[in-house]
Amino acid sequence: MLKKLPAALLRFPRRLLSVSRVRSHLGSMEPAVVRCVPGEPRLTISFSIAGSQKHMQREQDEPLGKVLTRIACNFAKDQGRAKKSKRKAQQQPSESPELAVVKLLVDGGEVEDTVVNSEAWRDGAVLRVGDVSYLVSRNTPTFTSAELPASLLAGFPVCPKLEVEFGDLQDCEFFWFKGKESAQTSGDAAVEGIAWTEVGRARVYVPSNQEIGCRLKLCCTAKDGRRRGQIKELVSASAVEAGPGVCTFDTRHAYTAKPVDWPSVRVVSYNILADIYAQTELSKTVLYPYCPPYAMQLDYRQNLIKKELAGYHADIVCLQEVDKGVFLDSLIPALDAFGLDGVFRVKEKQHEGLATFYRRTKLKLLSRHDIMLSEALTSDPIHGELLEKVSANNFLKDKMVKRSTSLQVSILEDLSQAGRKVCVANTHLYWHPQGGNVRLVQMGVAMRHLSHVIEEVAPGAPLVFCGDFNSSPTSGVLQLVTEATVPQQHSDWSSSGPEESCPMELPSTLPPLLSACGPLAYTNYVGGFQGCLDYIFIQPERMQVEQVIPLPSHEEVTTHTALPSVAHPSDHIALVCDLRWNP
Repeated sequence: MLKKLPAALLRFPRRLLSVSRVRSHLGSMEPAVVRCVPGEPRLTISFSIAGSQKHMQREQDEPLGKVLTRIACNFAKDQGRAKKSKRKAQQQPSESPELAVVKLLVDGGEVEDTVVNSEAWRDGAVLRVGDVSYLVSRNTPTFTSAELPASLLAGFPVCPKLEVEFGDLQDCEFFWFKGKESAQTSGDAAVEGIAWTEVGRARVYVPSNQEIGCRLKLCCTAKDGRRRGQIKELVSASAVEAGPGVCTFDTRHAYTAKPVDWPSVRVVSYNILADIYAQTELSKTVLYPYCPPYAMQLDYRQNLIKKELAGYHADIVCLQEVDKGVFLDSLIPALDAFGLDGVFRVKEKQHEGLATFYRRTKLKLLSRHDIMLSEALTSDPIHGELLEKVSANNFLKDKMVKRSTSLQVSILEDLSQAGRKVCVANTHLYWHPQGGNVRLVQMGVAMRHLSHVIEEVAPGAPLVFCGDFNSSPTSGVLQLVTEATVPQQHSDWSSSGPEESCPMELPSTLPPLLSACGPLAYTNYVGGFQGCLDYIFIQPERMQVEQVIPLPSHEEVTTHTALPSVAHPSDHIALVCDLRWNP
């Protein structure tokens, strides 16, 4: 096992510790890292011979003697090449290299050649190759993925993407440094010549305006309790740039500076604008021509989104239009660092979908019950009556079946009170302005599915239903949700013309829900449209609203014409409210 670094080393006083210097404090032995996972056919042995890094993959049930012989041969070849090069320079005849003595020792005793690899390579064993000794570390905590964001803005959190094997990110150590490149050098030489100064020791670092123009370096050590891996060093690809100044969400953060205490939960619903839509020619020239191209770039917008979400200190976050890559490479690393775990539901035939995050210290995921609404309508018997009515109009049915709209459903348990559960639903309904009839059918399927899940899996659990419903306060969808029924006379049944008209009385299988954030002038504000499309619905008999975080002022929203902008990352505005469990 690798020894723990002395406290003096951990202080890193104003300068960077090199990996070689750290190793000198681990003793005279070089490391030999062994990865051996039960159930996998092979193990990996990694060590350095004469400056050449070796990664050997061997069968776990192979006798130790075979791998020791292979190591001896590799060592002899490396030694032979070095001697051959030296003799050639001195014009001397070459000689056949001698095999080095290779042994594996455990507790001072030599391991027999017949012992299989999976049992022989123990943590703390010593590998001897000639005169060189290696300390074996088996399944040492290791970063399998480690990278810094491409874009760094002053005042915005830098959240490294980290994945650790045989360790826990909560145990890992982080040391941040800043430094400026020399104007006379460039490339790798410029990085090597930087004089680094320590600036932080947390997993997330927020650079200040004084660090504009500086590169950042992160030295992180994977850990699992007291077990330590090797130091991983990351250097930012670019320097810190100036941020946009005041953002639309800065004032809102004053209301959410602290997390809420039990029995309250803070909920966020937010359509964050998928990059696959933001980068289309339609978006650039028609929908958002007022937004500078750099502010539409994903890296820039992700900086703003991560800071905005972090500042809300939410317990439940429901996001729509989440690119799959953004979920994996940006949101998971960032929100995990802020204490949130998350699940993702990709939209069929798309590269974006729905994401639900929850605070791991307050809530636990018990089960998921996601569906694609069109598929559920045609295959789940609980929707048989609705399917029969929709089938009366083949045009409407065909349009409904072609939609890939999904409903994400998560059953969470309150860790403060065993057995107390909440059903969190998240959706993004059909977008077309004339698609009110499709959205009504979609909502009918969603409501019946939710009532069925609650009845079967979490009886009595309150429902928190978030999303971009693409529906105005006067729409049929809102009437269905808030009044528990929509009559056949509602104009939305004929929203796309008489050909697709399918009037019906549609009852909800849930009691009337309440829009937690109340009536709002708009949640979507672009150059050609302003309206309320996003909602957080709750069951008022089971949860009550404690606080609704005010939306940005109209002046803030229109400072840069409309949304998105250099100060706001999406064309939608996040809904944020504090809810309290009813006794």
